[in-house]
Amino acid sequence: MKDRRTHRSYVSYIDKSREYYGAQGYPQAYQWSYNCDVPFTVPAKPMSECRVGLVTTSFFDRSFDRHAVAGSTDKEPYAAQCDDALGGLYNKDLFWAKDTTHTEDLDSYLPINRLRELESRGTIGSLSKRFYGVPTDYSHRRTQKKDAPQILKWMIEDEVDVALLVPL
Repeated sequence: MKDRRTHRSYVSYIDKSREYYGAQGYPQAYQWSYNCDVPFTVPAKPMSECRVGLVTTSFFDRSFDRHAVAGSTDKEPYAAQCDDALGGLYNKDLFWAKDTTHTEDLDSYLPINRLRELESRGTIGSLSKRFYGVPTDYSHRRTQKKDAPQILKWMIEDEVDVALLVPL
């Protein structure tokens, strides 16, 4: 027998955010970014030949070597070695449906191990040696004018073909 539902079974962050800010007394709902021209393109080569770069909204714990991840405590974009993240990242300051999920599994928000498995099977060409962190920011201007161009610069340096954004 099929499951029947009267409501969505996934977390609608747009709805949750609107309800949250409405309950806080904000007179206007948050204005989500909407882009008429989205720069998504079909990859020029098969995924089995593509280098994949991971982008996360999580950061290193403050006790991590700050010289290895410049600016991370100030919530600036950063690039770091994938191996440095295998112990997990700090995300307790971020907001997500904590009653629905958790962040004890690194691969749920930074799937380095899963992508390495795909690389070993030949499903993807390779995983970039670095991954990229971007702050969760409500400033459309900062995201578009500062953070995204910096992440793109690093991905070009690392010869990344496909970006995978795994927000928390």
